[in-house]
Amino acid sequence: MTARITVAGDRPYEVVIGAGVRAELALLPGTALAGATRAAVVHTASVAALAGEAVAALQTAGLAAEALVVPDGEAGKTAEVAAGLWAELGRLGHTRTDAVVGVGGGAVTDLAGFVAATWLRGVRVVHVPTSLLGMVDAAVGGKTGINTAAGKNLVGAFHPPAAVLVDTEVLDGLPPADFRAGLAEVVKCGFIADGAILDLLAADPTGRSATPELIGRAVQVKADAVGEDLHDTGRREFLNYGHTLGHAIEKAEDFGWRHGDAVAVGLVFAAELGVAAGRLSRAEADRHRELLVAMGLPVRYAGDFATLRSAMAVDKKARGSSLRFVVLDGLGSPGILTDPDEAWLRAAWAAVEETS
Repeated sequence: MTARITVAGDRPYEVVIGAGVRAELALLPGTALAGATRAAVVHTASVAALAGEAVAALQTAGLAAEALVVPDGEAGKTAEVAAGLWAELGRLGHTRTDAVVGVGGGAVTDLAGFVAATWLRGVRVVHVPTSLLGMVDAAVGGKTGINTAAGKNLVGAFHPPAAVLVDTEVLDGLPPADFRAGLAEVVKCGFIADGAILDLLAADPTGRSATPELIGRAVQVKADAVGEDLHDTGRREFLNYGHTLGHAIEKAEDFGWRHGDAVAVGLVFAAELGVAAGRLSRAEADRHRELLVAMGLPVRYAGDFATLRSAMAVDKKARGSSLRFVVLDGLGSPGILTDPDEAWLRAAWAAVEETS
Protein backbone atom coordinates (compact mmCIF):
# COMPACT_ATOMS: atom_id res chain seq x y z
CA MET A 1 0.00 0.00 0.00
CA THR A 2 1.26 3.47 -0.91
CA ALA A 3 0.67 6.44 1.38
CA ARG A 4 0.86 10.06 0.26
CA ILE A 5 1.35 12.79 2.84
CA THR A 6 1.22 16.42 1.78
CA VAL A 7 3.50 18.88 3.55
CA ALA A 8 1.74 22.24 3.44
CA GLY A 9 3.29 25.68 3.16
CA ASP A 10 4.21 28.19 0.47
CA ARG A 11 5.61 25.34 -1.63
CA PRO A 12 3.62 22.22 -0.72
CA TYR A 13 5.00 18.83 -1.72
CA GLU A 14 4.22 15.16 -1.36
CA VAL A 15 6.00 12.51 0.68
CA VAL A 16 5.25 9.19 -1.01
CA ILE A 17 5.69 6.13 1.21
CA GLY A 18 5.57 2.51 0.11
CA ALA A 19 7.38 -0.45 -1.41
CA GLY A 20 8.92 0.35 -4.79
CA VAL A 21 7.94 4.02 -4.87
CA ARG A 22 11.41 5.07 -6.02
CA ALA A 23 10.15 4.11 -9.48
CA GLU A 24 8.02 7.26 -9.36
CA LEU A 25 11.18 9.27 -9.95
CA ALA A 26 10.62 8.71 -13.67
CA LEU A 27 7.25 10.47 -13.40
CA LEU A 28 8.52 13.63 -11.72
CA PRO A 29 9.68 15.40 -14.91
CA GLY A 30 5.99 15.67 -15.72
CA THR A 31 5.03 16.97 -12.26
CA ALA A 32 7.35 18.22 -9.52
CA LEU A 33 10.30 18.59 -11.90
CA ALA A 34 8.39 19.99 -14.86
CA GLY A 35 10.66 22.10 -17.05
CA ALA A 36 13.91 20.55 -15.85
CA THR A 37 16.40 19.38 -18.46
CA ARG A 38 19.23 18.25 -16.15
CA ALA A 39 19.50 16.46 -12.81
CA ALA A 40 22.51 15.79 -10.61
CA VAL A 41 22.09 12.67 -8.47
CA VAL A 42 24.12 13.14 -5.27
CA HIS A 43 24.89 9.88 -3.47
CA THR A 44 27.47 7.94 -1.48
CA ALA A 45 29.36 4.91 -2.75
CA SER A 46 27.36 2.64 -0.45
CA VAL A 47 24.16 3.29 -2.46
CA ALA A 48 25.74 3.45 -5.90
CA ALA A 49 23.35 0.83 -7.30
CA LEU A 50 20.28 2.81 -6.20
CA ALA A 51 21.82 6.01 -7.55
CA GLY A 52 22.42 4.25 -10.86
CA GLU A 53 18.73 3.30 -10.97
CA ALA A 54 17.82 6.93 -10.31
CA VAL A 55 20.06 8.17 -13.12
CA ALA A 56 18.58 5.62 -15.52
CA ALA A 57 15.02 6.52 -14.57
CA LEU A 58 15.64 10.23 -15.07
CA GLN A 59 17.41 9.65 -18.39
CA THR A 60 14.50 7.51 -19.59
CA ALA A 61 12.22 10.41 -18.70
CA GLY A 62 14.28 12.69 -20.94
CA LEU A 63 16.61 14.43 -18.46
CA ALA A 64 20.37 14.67 -18.77
CA ALA A 65 21.23 13.01 -15.45
CA GLU A 66 24.62 12.33 -13.91
CA ALA A 67 25.68 10.75 -10.62
CA LEU A 68 27.94 12.69 -8.22
CA VAL A 69 29.48 10.67 -5.40
CA VAL A 70 30.25 12.19 -1.99
CA PRO A 71 31.81 10.84 1.23
CA ASP A 72 29.60 8.77 3.50
CA GLY A 73 27.98 10.06 6.68
CA GLU A 74 28.83 13.33 8.38
CA ALA A 75 32.20 13.41 6.58
CA GLY A 76 30.29 14.54 3.51
CA LYS A 77 28.63 17.48 5.23
CA THR A 78 31.47 19.97 4.86
CA ALA A 79 32.00 23.23 3.04
CA GLU A 80 34.71 21.54 0.96
CA VAL A 81 32.36 18.82 -0.27
CA ALA A 82 29.63 21.36 -0.97
CA ALA A 83 32.09 23.48 -2.97
CA GLY A 84 33.03 20.42 -5.00
CA LEU A 85 29.38 19.83 -5.85
CA TRP A 86 28.92 23.49 -6.83
CA ALA A 87 31.85 23.07 -9.21
CA GLU A 88 30.20 19.99 -10.69
CA LEU A 89 26.89 21.80 -11.18
CA GLY A 90 28.78 24.51 -13.01
CA ARG A 91 30.49 21.94 -15.21
CA LEU A 92 27.15 20.32 -16.00
CA GLY A 93 25.57 23.67 -16.85
CA HIS A 94 22.82 23.51 -14.24
CA THR A 95 20.31 26.35 -14.63
CA ARG A 96 17.52 27.64 -12.37
CA THR A 97 15.06 25.16 -13.87
CA ASP A 98 17.23 22.09 -13.23
CA ALA A 99 17.33 19.83 -10.19
CA VAL A 100 19.39 17.99 -7.61
CA VAL A 101 18.36 14.53 -6.42
CA GLY A 102 19.68 13.24 -3.08
CA VAL A 103 19.90 9.45 -2.81
CA GLY A 104 21.15 8.22 0.55
CA GLY A 105 20.86 8.66 4.28
CA GLY A 106 20.15 11.80 6.24
CA ALA A 107 23.62 13.24 5.75
CA VAL A 108 23.26 13.03 1.97
CA THR A 109 19.83 14.66 1.90
CA ASP A 110 21.07 17.43 4.23
CA LEU A 111 24.00 18.06 1.87
CA ALA A 112 22.05 17.75 -1.37
CA GLY A 113 19.38 20.08 -0.04
CA PHE A 114 21.96 22.68 1.00
CA VAL A 115 23.71 22.57 -2.37
CA ALA A 116 20.35 22.92 -4.13
CA ALA A 117 19.37 25.82 -1.86
CA THR A 118 22.56 27.72 -2.61
CA TRP A 119 23.16 26.98 -6.31
CA LEU A 120 21.82 29.97 -8.28
CA ARG A 121 20.03 30.96 -5.04
CA GLY A 122 17.86 27.88 -5.19
CA VAL A 123 17.07 25.02 -7.55
CA ARG A 124 14.67 22.14 -6.97
CA VAL A 125 15.69 19.11 -4.95
CA VAL A 126 14.11 15.67 -4.69
CA HIS A 127 15.03 13.28 -1.90
CA VAL A 128 15.14 9.50 -2.12
CA PRO A 129 16.17 8.58 1.45
CA THR A 130 17.70 5.14 1.96
CA SER A 131 17.88 5.03 5.76
CA LEU A 132 15.09 5.04 8.32
CA LEU A 133 16.55 8.21 9.84
CA GLY A 134 16.49 9.93 6.47
CA MET A 135 12.94 8.81 5.77
CA VAL A 136 11.37 10.09 8.97
CA ASP A 137 13.56 13.11 9.65
CA ALA A 138 16.25 14.55 7.41
CA ALA A 139 14.53 14.24 4.03
CA VAL A 140 11.26 15.80 5.20
CA GLY A 141 10.85 19.40 6.29
CA GLY A 142 13.20 21.50 4.19
CA LYS A 143 16.00 21.95 6.68
CA THR A 144 19.35 21.65 4.94
CA GLY A 145 22.81 22.03 6.37
CA ILE A 146 26.47 21.26 6.68
CA ASN A 147 28.69 21.01 9.73
CA THR A 148 31.49 23.27 10.95
CA ALA A 149 34.11 22.92 13.64
CA ALA A 150 31.72 24.77 15.96
CA GLY A 151 28.90 22.24 15.67
CA LYS A 152 26.40 20.29 13.60
CA ASN A 153 24.19 21.90 10.92
CA LEU A 154 25.20 25.41 11.92
CA VAL A 155 25.42 26.47 8.26
CA GLY A 156 22.29 25.82 6.25
CA ALA A 157 19.07 27.05 4.71
CA PHE A 158 15.36 26.32 4.73
CA HIS A 159 14.69 24.82 1.30
CA PRO A 160 11.66 22.50 0.97
CA PRO A 161 12.08 19.64 -1.49
CA ALA A 162 9.94 19.27 -4.58
CA ALA A 163 9.13 15.68 -3.59
CA VAL A 164 10.26 12.91 -1.24
CA LEU A 165 10.11 9.25 -2.27
CA VAL A 166 10.27 6.94 0.75
CA ASP A 167 10.78 3.45 -0.63
CA THR A 168 10.40 1.00 2.25
CA GLU A 169 11.99 -1.80 0.16
CA VAL A 170 15.45 -0.30 0.61
CA LEU A 171 15.27 -0.83 4.38
CA ASP A 172 15.60 -4.59 3.89
CA GLY A 173 19.36 -4.23 3.52
CA LEU A 174 19.87 -1.60 6.22
CA PRO A 175 22.20 -2.76 9.03
CA PRO A 176 20.25 -3.45 12.24
CA ALA A 177 22.19 -0.81 14.20
CA ASP A 178 21.28 1.86 11.65
CA PHE A 179 17.63 0.83 11.60
CA ARG A 180 17.53 0.90 15.40
CA ALA A 181 19.13 4.35 15.49
CA GLY A 182 16.51 5.62 13.05
CA LEU A 183 13.80 4.50 15.44
CA ALA A 184 15.00 7.14 17.91
CA GLU A 185 13.47 9.84 15.69
CA VAL A 186 10.29 7.78 15.39
CA VAL A 187 9.85 7.32 19.14
CA LYS A 188 10.57 11.03 19.62
CA CYS A 189 7.50 11.74 17.51
CA GLY A 190 5.55 9.45 19.81
CA PHE A 191 6.64 11.31 22.91
CA ILE A 192 5.83 14.78 21.55
CA ALA A 193 2.69 14.13 19.51
CA ASP A 194 1.44 10.64 18.65
CA GLY A 195 0.96 8.17 21.49
CA ALA A 196 0.04 5.40 19.03
CA ILE A 197 3.73 5.28 18.06
CA LEU A 198 4.64 4.48 21.67
CA ASP A 199 2.06 1.71 21.77
CA LEU A 200 3.31 0.18 18.52
CA LEU A 201 6.91 0.18 19.73
CA ALA A 202 5.93 -1.19 23.14
CA ALA A 203 4.24 -4.11 21.34
CA ASP A 204 7.28 -4.66 19.10
CA PRO A 205 10.39 -2.72 20.17
CA THR A 206 12.21 -3.75 16.97
CA GLY A 207 9.73 -1.72 14.93
CA ARG A 208 9.85 -4.32 12.17
CA SER A 209 6.26 -5.53 12.37
CA ALA A 210 4.80 -2.07 11.79
CA THR A 211 7.52 -0.25 9.86
CA PRO A 212 5.32 1.41 7.18
CA GLU A 213 2.82 2.62 9.79
CA LEU A 214 5.57 3.93 12.05
CA ILE A 215 7.15 5.80 9.14
CA GLY A 216 3.82 7.23 8.07
CA ARG A 217 2.94 8.39 11.57
CA ALA A 218 6.37 9.97 12.14
CA VAL A 219 6.26 11.74 8.77
CA GLN A 220 2.75 13.02 9.56
CA VAL A 221 3.95 14.48 12.88
CA LYS A 222 6.74 16.27 11.08
CA ALA A 223 4.52 17.38 8.19
CA ASP A 224 2.01 18.90 10.62
CA ALA A 225 4.74 20.89 12.36
CA VAL A 226 6.58 21.98 9.23
CA GLY A 227 3.44 22.95 7.35
CA GLU A 228 2.62 25.39 10.13
CA ASP A 229 6.14 26.56 10.97
CA LEU A 230 8.77 26.10 8.25
CA HIS A 231 11.32 28.44 9.80
CA ASP A 232 11.50 26.87 13.27
CA THR A 233 10.08 29.78 15.25
CA GLY A 234 7.23 27.97 16.96
CA ARG A 235 5.69 24.51 16.74
CA ARG A 236 8.50 23.05 14.64
CA GLU A 237 10.96 23.63 17.47
CA PHE A 238 9.29 20.81 19.39
CA LEU A 239 10.76 18.36 16.85
CA ASN A 240 14.11 19.08 18.52
CA TYR A 241 13.10 17.11 21.62
CA GLY A 242 16.22 15.28 22.79
CA HIS A 243 18.44 17.00 20.25
CA THR A 244 20.16 19.63 22.40
CA LEU A 245 22.24 17.09 24.29
CA GLY A 246 22.15 14.71 21.32
CA HIS A 247 23.94 17.16 19.03
CA ALA A 248 26.44 17.96 21.79
CA ILE A 249 27.27 14.25 22.11
CA GLU A 250 27.75 13.97 18.35
CA LYS A 251 30.16 16.92 18.40
CA ALA A 252 32.06 15.56 21.41
CA GLU A 253 32.42 12.23 19.62
CA ASP A 254 33.52 13.92 16.37
CA PHE A 255 30.36 12.46 14.81
CA GLY A 256 31.48 8.94 15.60
CA TRP A 257 28.14 8.23 17.31
CA ARG A 258 25.05 7.56 15.24
CA HIS A 259 22.64 10.50 15.35
CA GLY A 260 19.78 8.36 16.65
CA ASP A 261 21.90 6.87 19.42
CA ALA A 262 22.88 10.36 20.60
CA VAL A 263 19.26 11.53 20.41
CA ALA A 264 18.15 8.53 22.50
CA VAL A 265 20.42 9.65 25.35
CA GLY A 266 19.17 13.20 24.78
CA LEU A 267 15.57 12.06 25.14
CA VAL A 268 16.24 10.58 28.56
CA PHE A 269 18.16 13.71 29.56
CA ALA A 270 15.29 15.95 28.45
CA ALA A 271 12.76 13.79 30.29
CA GLU A 272 14.82 13.97 33.48
CA LEU A 273 15.17 17.73 33.03
CA GLY A 274 11.38 17.92 32.80
CA VAL A 275 11.09 15.99 36.07
CA ALA A 276 13.62 18.25 37.80
CA ALA A 277 11.67 21.30 36.61
CA GLY A 278 8.41 19.85 37.94
CA ARG A 279 6.87 19.59 34.47
CA LEU A 280 6.94 15.82 33.83
CA SER A 281 5.99 12.98 36.12
CA ARG A 282 8.45 10.37 37.26
CA ALA A 283 6.34 7.62 35.64
CA GLU A 284 6.38 9.40 32.26
CA ALA A 285 10.14 9.91 32.44
CA ASP A 286 10.63 6.26 33.35
CA ARG A 287 8.59 5.30 30.31
CA HIS A 288 11.23 7.03 28.16
CA ARG A 289 14.06 4.98 29.63
CA GLU A 290 12.16 1.68 29.67
CA LEU A 291 11.00 1.93 26.06
CA LEU A 292 14.38 3.05 24.72
CA VAL A 293 16.14 0.21 26.57
CA ALA A 294 13.63 -2.28 25.15
CA MET A 295 14.38 -0.89 21.67
CA GLY A 296 18.10 -1.49 22.21
CA LEU A 297 19.02 2.19 22.17
CA PRO A 298 21.56 3.76 24.56
CA VAL A 299 20.29 5.73 27.54
CA ARG A 300 23.65 6.61 29.11
CA TYR A 301 26.79 8.36 27.93
CA ALA A 302 30.32 8.62 29.35
CA GLY A 303 31.59 12.13 28.80
CA ASP A 304 32.57 15.44 30.33
CA PHE A 305 29.52 17.53 31.14
CA ALA A 306 31.43 20.82 30.95
CA THR A 307 32.38 20.02 27.36
CA LEU A 308 28.82 19.05 26.51
CA ARG A 309 27.41 22.14 28.16
CA SER A 310 29.69 24.36 26.05
CA ALA A 311 28.49 22.59 22.91
CA MET A 312 24.87 23.03 23.94
CA ALA A 313 25.46 26.78 24.32
CA VAL A 314 26.06 27.08 20.55
CA ASP A 315 23.19 24.79 19.59
CA LYS A 316 20.84 26.17 16.92
CA LYS A 317 18.08 26.51 19.52
CA ALA A 318 20.14 28.71 21.85
CA ARG A 319 19.19 32.39 21.99
CA GLY A 320 22.05 34.67 22.91
CA SER A 321 23.45 33.39 26.20
CA SER A 322 20.26 31.47 27.00
CA LEU A 323 20.07 27.69 26.92
CA ARG A 324 16.77 26.41 25.54
CA PHE A 325 15.44 22.87 25.85
CA VAL A 326 12.33 21.18 24.58
CA VAL A 327 10.70 19.44 27.56
CA LEU A 328 7.34 17.78 28.10
CA ASP A 329 4.44 18.89 30.24
CA GLY A 330 3.16 15.34 29.90
CA LEU A 331 3.34 12.89 27.01
CA GLY A 332 2.24 14.60 23.80
CA SER A 333 2.51 18.07 25.33
CA PRO A 334 5.87 19.67 24.49
CA GLY A 335 7.05 23.06 25.63
CA ILE A 336 10.20 25.16 26.00
CA LEU A 337 12.40 25.48 29.08
CA THR A 338 14.75 28.47 28.99
CA ASP A 339 17.83 28.82 31.19
CA PRO A 340 17.11 25.87 33.49
CA ASP A 341 18.51 25.96 36.98
CA GLU A 342 22.03 24.54 37.13
CA ALA A 343 20.90 22.00 39.71
CA TRP A 344 18.27 20.71 37.27
CA LEU A 345 20.88 20.30 34.55
CA ARG A 346 23.17 18.42 36.94
CA ALA A 347 20.33 16.15 38.06
CA ALA A 348 19.44 15.32 34.46
CA TRP A 349 23.08 14.66 33.63
CA ALA A 350 23.49 12.38 36.63
CA ALA A 351 20.58 10.30 35.30
CA VAL A 352 22.33 9.63 31.96
CA GLU A 353 26.00 9.73 32.90
CA GLU A 354 27.79 6.45 32.32
CA THR A 355 29.93 5.71 35.36
CA SER A 356 32.44 2.91 35.81
